[in-house]
Amino acid sequence: MTQGLPTAPLVSVVIPIYNEVETLPKLVAAVGDALLREPNLGFELIIVDDGSKDGSRGLLRSIAQQTPWLKPLFLIRNYGQSTALQAGFDAALGDYIVTLDGDLQNDPQDIPAMVGLLMEQSDIDMVSGWRKDRQDHALSRKLPSLLANKLISAVTKVRLHDYGCALKAYRAQVIKDLRLYGELHRFIPALAAEVGARIVEMPVRHHARGAGVSKYGIDRTIRVILDLLWIRFTMRFLHRPIHAFGGVALGMLTLGLGVLFWLGFEKIVLDQSIGGRPLLLFGVLLTLVGTQLLAVGLLGELLIRVYHEPLGRRQYLLRRIDSIALPDRQKA
Repeated sequence: MTQGLPTAPLVSVVIPIYNEVETLPKLVAAVGDALLREPNLGFELIIVDDGSKDGSRGLLRSIAQQTPWLKPLFLIRNYGQSTALQAGFDAALGDYIVTLDGDLQNDPQDIPAMVGLLMEQSDIDMVSGWRKDRQDHALSRKLPSLLANKLISAVTKVRLHDYGCALKAYRAQVIKDLRLYGELHRFIPALAAEVGARIVEMPVRHHARGAGVSKYGIDRTIRVILDLLWIRFTMRFLHRPIHAFGGVALGMLTLGLGVLFWLGFEKIVLDQSIGGRPLLLFGVLLTLVGTQLLAVGLLGELLIRVYHEPLGRRQYLLRRIDSIALPDRQKA
């Protein structure tokens, strides 16, 4: 069988692309150069074309006809990087999944070391690349990235130097159950940590962009911030939504019912008029809103059970202690 194309690949390299016709041949060649020389790393390369309009689709199809270990996927339109990655994860067959960008700023030569770390240490589930010596010389790229990394680390409590580095390696069992929407691909370490994954960082090489243009703009910053709020909520309350709303609901109910009880005491015992008092409206409002929030929390508890139970989704991961000898997995 052709080298690099085992019946069950050990490593799946997933790369989403959008309008990268200039870099595609070099990208495929670079991944092949990095992994074909590793006899113990049977691999597949999954390139997900996210609705490119520059000829990337036709070129990718042509390269795939001559490259047996390349598995191209073509999305019907441009969905975004998170959806493109999700398509790649769904199609991946390897025990280890590696992601990187298609602009050749990440170096595929770092892939063997990252996968090797996962293979050697069974208690590590994800290796996140750290562009310690970034080649983006523009302050307009470095400063927002630095601030974003600080903010994301503070909010998620998962401390990483470089959330924006696309070069990451995962155990497939960790990544397969995650579902990516919006801009959530940037927060995969936080999502993985939520299910108990252990994450380490590894310094990786970084190159200046040689061709094409950056797909990042200021509009993405807004979307990232909104997704960050969602991530924070899910990390704290995904499995206990009643805690998100119940505390506030009980506080409002206690205060609202206390106000109404006091006004009732004034009306019945002290024979005072309460009909035109703003405090009455305030008490009624607190009671109604508190009741609604409590109902939302209870509804959330029902929905989280609907999310997990009918499809058999687990709220946890079991760590596999056993390891399979690598030569037995590789069939050249």
